[in-house]
Formats: sequence, structure tokens, C-alpha cells
Amino acid sequence: MTKAFQDYYPESFAQCYGCGHLNEHGHQIKTVWDGEESVTHFTPRAYHTAVPGYVYGGLLASLIDCHSTGTAAAALYRAEGREMDTLPALRCVTASLHVDYLKPTPLNVSLEVRGRVKEVRGRKVVVESTIYADGVATVRGEVVAVQIPDDFLA
Repeated sequence: MTKAFQDYYPESFAQCYGCGHLNEHGHQIKTVWDGEESVTHFTPRAYHTAVPGYVYGGLLASLIDCHSTGTAAAALYRAEGREMDTLPALRCVTASLHVDYLKPTPLNVSLEVRGRVKEVRGRKVVVESTIYADGVATVRGEVVAVQIPDDFLA
């Protein structure tokens, strides 16, 4: 089984609500490459309700956000020809998040989030991600992610 991008995060970066494996209350998404796209699966729970039967939009935006920043970090490694377990660690934060809600997203189905890297330029990566429910695109977003400077947590 392939390790997820988030599995490479050191403890100092593993607290994120969306993707941190150390945040017991978070989504704990796991993102991997599928060819030139990245992919994450997430099943919303009943408490992620907006209106009966449909997923809360804020949850969907957070899936786009964290999936895309994880993809951006992995893209930086690819651009440098490095493995994700090499130092210095490359991690990204969101500089811009744009989300378009295309259709209501139903509860009780596994969601698939697919990302495509549109641009890698220096410390900036642009990722477009789409959420699918039963194969139907329901949300599309674009994230401009920037590499975290080495002294970010200092």
C-alpha cells in the first residue's frame, strides 16, 4: 500500500484539522498520486449535515483546501525530483481558496476528491480539485498554496 502524502508529515505539521493524523477530531484525509492526479476519499458523517440529506459546504471547502495543500507539497517534491521522506521537509499553506458549489453533495456516499496541479512556480503551487459523489462532480475549487518557510514554526 502506498503511503499517503500526509503520512510523511512530521509531528509539528500533523495537527491540521483536515489532514493531521494527530488531530483526533479532524478529517484525517489521506492523499496519494493516481498518475498525474492526486486522490483522497472521505465519507461524511450524519453530523456533517447542511440540510437533511446533504453535506455542509464548509466541510466540502475544507476537503478542497487540505487535499490541495497536500497535493501542492507533493508537487514540490516531484518538481525537485525528491522523495517525500527527504529533508528539508516541504510543506504548504493556503494563500488563496476559491470554491464553486456545482450541485448539492449528498450524505451517505463516499466522496472522491481529485486534484490536478496547474502550476508550480518557485514556492507557489496552484492546484484545482474536484469533489465527486457517486461519480458526479459536486464541488470544484482552486487553491494557491505556498511553501512554508523554514522558520515558520520558530
